[in-house]
Amino acid sequence: MTTWISRRPVEAVRADVEATDTTLPLAGQTLAVKDNIDVVGLATTAGCPSFAYEPTASAPVVARLVAAGAVVAGKTNLDQFATGLVGTRSPYGAAVNPLVPDRVSGGSSSGSAVAVATGEVDLALGTDTAGSGRVPAAFCGIVGLKPTRGWLSTRGVVPACRSLDCVSVFGRDVAGSAAAVEIAAGFDPEDPWSRRRPTEVPGRVLRLGVPTTEVLARWCSPAVVEAFFQLPFDAVEVDLGPYLAAGDLLYGGALVAERHAAVGAFIEAHPDSVDPVVAAIIRAAGNLSASALAADLDRLAMLRRRAEDLWSVVDAVVVPTAPHHPTLAEVAADPLGANAALGRFTNGCNLLDWCAAAVPVGTLRDGLPFGISVLGPAWSDRAVWKAAATIVGLSPPAPAAEAHDGPIALAVAGAHLEGQPLNHQLTSRGARLLERTTTAACYRMVRLDTTPAKPGVLRVPEGGASLEVEVWELTPAAFGRFVAEVPPPLAIGTVELVDGTEVAGFVCEGFAVEGAEDITVHGGWRGWLAS
Repeated sequence: MTTWISRRPVEAVRADVEATDTTLPLAGQTLAVKDNIDVVGLATTAGCPSFAYEPTASAPVVARLVAAGAVVAGKTNLDQFATGLVGTRSPYGAAVNPLVPDRVSGGSSSGSAVAVATGEVDLALGTDTAGSGRVPAAFCGIVGLKPTRGWLSTRGVVPACRSLDCVSVFGRDVAGSAAAVEIAAGFDPEDPWSRRRPTEVPGRVLRLGVPTTEVLARWCSPAVVEAFFQLPFDAVEVDLGPYLAAGDLLYGGALVAERHAAVGAFIEAHPDSVDPVVAAIIRAAGNLSASALAADLDRLAMLRRRAEDLWSVVDAVVVPTAPHHPTLAEVAADPLGANAALGRFTNGCNLLDWCAAAVPVGTLRDGLPFGISVLGPAWSDRAVWKAAATIVGLSPPAPAAEAHDGPIALAVAGAHLEGQPLNHQLTSRGARLLERTTTAACYRMVRLDTTPAKPGVLRVPEGGASLEVEVWELTPAAFGRFVAEVPPPLAIGTVELVDGTEVAGFVCEGFAVEGAEDITVHGGWRGWLAS
């Protein structure tokens, strides 16, 4: 029984933490990555050893977090091919629940949740198609944020249901988890399911809804119902019929055919390598007809339309994350039934294009961990995070785009300089040039192998120099949209100017400079171009 599938040596992780630029937003924070997400240097198995491959690059979400100072500790266990909410469908064994070892830790992102709950890492990445970024959070007593579909790139992620998959973030509080989501998020033109965050998004959560008493009593254990009604917030009962009906389509209809499209060919070719429960689900999905899928897509569209009416009544909905907490023995005796029950309040979320924040509340009267989820419409993530934190008394997040009242200064050093190919990304957003200056004498510059050509700026403890930069001013909204489109290995961190002022600016992931041409001697990008 294990939390990890592969781990970096402790000494290497410790050395990377100590060497991290302390000005970066996630400086020295350790990160676990679910083993269906690519990390360069570590094999991706998706919980199936014979499926393993060596990725040539890290998934963009990983690259963005690493560029912001996070240090990858290793790859974590999961329900094989991310198929399950129980955390027991793995040839590596089940990840042990650190709070109640005889109960499941939740899946499919079991190892990531356990790694955070035990304090082995500060943050972890999971994936969420049916609730895999929320159920493990509830069972392990931590926070799990499931962003709006497409806000975080799923490139470099082994798909479960590609149109529904999300990368999720686990942490010990809402503020830290939300900060990681903000950094990992951003439009990815190479991911066909990536979406641009709109300028206008839902605002504050003022009106909360909850399931009817009848729905709670039907699906939840008495202890969960009792704890839910003791929560300290005002809410109105709402009809969650469309949400629950949409959730039923995920496994009870033809939409599960996406799982066969993702890994069905591998399973057919390697029948002895796959967990029997996982294999049965995905093989059966291969027998579904195209007409059945078309019918279910039409029904889902109808349910989405009906569900939209909910947001005229409330701003968000609060539900128990999981209706009960099964034992390992109960899941072994009825793996499909137990799994289906756990998804009652999570399955519909991605199908209806909602976001969610799962937060811990404490324990039930029987001593089991208990958590709730706040659900909101697409792009209401920040409002949902704040509402979830407020309900359970955790520190609310302060997302970058909401933390500034006035203009934000941004230092650029390469293709975004005035007259360079990407300067239009600033001017088209109304940015204003404040000054031309240089950095403090603690940076080096390399030429990255990108199109168009770009430099990578890296802060170094010694042997650095001053580099030419321009400082531009953007509104908070424009800054947020600009940052969301910065591709790895670049990221926005903190840059020190020659006068000691610190501003936002471009930084570069360490791995990208290996073998790259050092052009520091030219004093900046324009100097190198002139040479």
